[in-house]
Amino acid sequence: MTRKVMLTAAITGAGDTVEKNGNVPVTPKEIADSAIAAAKAGATVAHLHVRDPETGGISHDTELFREAVRLIRESDQDVVINLTSGGGGDFIPDLSNPYQAGEGSDMQTPEERHEPVGALLPEMCTLDCGSVNFGDEVYLSPADWLRTQAKLVKDAGVKPELECFDSGHIAFAKQLIKEELIEGEPLFQFCLGIPWGAENDAETIEYFKTRIPENAHWSAFGIGRMQLPTVEEAAKRGGNVRVGLEDNLYVSKGVKATNEALVERAVEILKEQDIEPMTPQEARELYNLRDPKGGQ
Repeated sequence: MTRKVMLTAAITGAGDTVEKNGNVPVTPKEIADSAIAAAKAGATVAHLHVRDPETGGISHDTELFREAVRLIRESDQDVVINLTSGGGGDFIPDLSNPYQAGEGSDMQTPEERHEPVGALLPEMCTLDCGSVNFGDEVYLSPADWLRTQAKLVKDAGVKPELECFDSGHIAFAKQLIKEELIEGEPLFQFCLGIPWGAENDAETIEYFKTRIPENAHWSAFGIGRMQLPTVEEAAKRGGNVRVGLEDNLYVSKGVKATNEALVERAVEILKEQDIEPMTPQEARELYNLRDPKGGQ
């Protein structure tokens, strides 16, 4: 019997990638069109950030999210919508004044991070489960902020995807579960290969699997050239998978990707293991996701 996994397409992200690959969508329409194309290629879930339409840079504007979500929901292509709630945590210290955020920092309160989720009520949203050295900056998600966010997500009836960039994040996610801030069967996302978080290798995936609760589901993704190998590694170990331009700009060496091309390649990798992507409705039923028609 063919096994099924949830295949997420991370559509645009917030990184400095627009000039590196012209296929990275920027405007709400481009983001929606790319999500729809990814879904037609086989993606179960579209994970969305938004960007400033003028600059291509990071944005947290709820109205931009609203327009992208509207266009997806009004299309004839079904896909589970997963909004980021992890924006506004980029802290670059001012070394001359360590009490002050330096140039390039981008911080939001828990309530501000949650605003698009609370306003648009997607089926899913991310919940980053701790702080981490993220390249040359620090991503800040203090424990009390996360408790506040987790309660807001719970009260909204949205399924949190528990993003874990290191093993301590799994420990804190389990604490949120213990405090009943996470309902139902938890869904973990292992975020691998981010400097300087968890390494991306089979041993790390196996270790992370041993740390999550027995009733939990999990997914994993890698960045850059490790994105597609991680699809194979995670799928064969029983996990869900993620691809997309948020994490990787190339479908093969020197060949710039589109979201749908990455999804198509992931579908091929899964097929080699006699695995296929879940339909959006199958994912809603398995993970007890909200009815998207009730979220408009």
